[in-house]
Amino acid sequence: MRKSILILALCLAASVQAQKFAGLAPTPPMGWNSWNKFGCDVDEALIRATADAMAASGMKAAGYQYVVIDDCWHGQRDSLGFIHPDPQRFPSGMKALADYIHSKGLKFGIYSDAGWKTCAGRPGSRGREFQDAQTYAAWGIDYLKYDWCHSDDLAAKGAYKTMSEAIHHAGRPIVFSLCEWGSNKPWEWAREVGHLWRTTGDIAVVFDGIVDHGTWKSWGVMQILDMQEGLRVYAGPDHWNDPDMMEVGNGMTVSEDRAHFSMWCMLAAPLMAGNDLRTMNAETRAILTNAQAIAINQDPLGIQGLKYFAQDSLEIWFKPLQQEEWAACFLNRSRLSKPVTFNWDEHHIVDEFSKREIDFTRASWKLFDVWANREMGTTKKPLGVQIPSHDVLLLRLTALKK
Repeated sequence: MRKSILILALCLAASVQAQKFAGLAPTPPMGWNSWNKFGCDVDEALIRATADAMAASGMKAAGYQYVVIDDCWHGQRDSLGFIHPDPQRFPSGMKALADYIHSKGLKFGIYSDAGWKTCAGRPGSRGREFQDAQTYAAWGIDYLKYDWCHSDDLAAKGAYKTMSEAIHHAGRPIVFSLCEWGSNKPWEWAREVGHLWRTTGDIAVVFDGIVDHGTWKSWGVMQILDMQEGLRVYAGPDHWNDPDMMEVGNGMTVSEDRAHFSMWCMLAAPLMAGNDLRTMNAETRAILTNAQAIAINQDPLGIQGLKYFAQDSLEIWFKPLQQEEWAACFLNRSRLSKPVTFNWDEHHIVDEFSKREIDFTRASWKLFDVWANREMGTTKKPLGVQIPSHDVLLLRLTALKK
């Protein structure tokens, strides 16, 4: 009898494997996360006001739906090991906060860590994965960002599979965001584990540069863009490369914010705003809610953009879209304004990954300037533009009917 029980237990253990709730992220998730702007300075008043602002500012109408509290919401575990929110910061509790966010037609996200502690030293989920997942489900959580601090000798693949299984076992569909910083190449194994995975370390409010914190570094927008090289083949519907949350509205210039947002759209990256939605100015709101740019990001094909050309601080990217359309982005990384001439007939764009191509000598395309919100001719004539420093020309290409 004992032998039969042992065999059954071994069989059950062997059958347990990482599962995620499929279909929760057919396009890159869109929302807001507290960390980039507020760090540990979070409480329920801020989160409620942010949900209000997301609903009232046009962000919700533009497609943003997740309100995510990052680190520092945690209180202590009780005698049975269940986690509770900080009673001073979140006196009404997480269930009441989730209910409020849901009443706005939005979804609620939370943060934990695969290690013993979170990055800010709060209780992590190691050894409590199933307990925490059950708690999150009971609270009404819709999104979990899962970090990698204080992970000691843990194996990343196993640790994230454990939480993935715990979420699935808890029974509430939750988008699972792996924040493992790309250290263990999650793009190679995380497709069946979660819905998105960080490909780099943390972003900084810097367009081009590195911020050295002593024991670790955070990366400028251009540095993170460069780190995406070779990763596009791993991304697609329900499984996304995540180059980190956005810094739009946090201190860069309007041109830099526009370029930052454009490239995240070309990358089919999750669009997680990281600014103060309550006080953002008109320029920031216009960037974050640009319907044409968001449509490029949210295109149902889910194909990440291809870097076609790079020379003298100029990059040209192409992204296949549904209905045989394309997006094209001309990025000026230089500190100087740059004149750009592009003779379409001299270029044949071939994307082996998507099996799509454009031969501009065989067909002509209508050009729509996403940021100027106007048509700007066709590919029958060479493109001649002046692109300001740290800015972009973002185009949507539609084939002309013969």
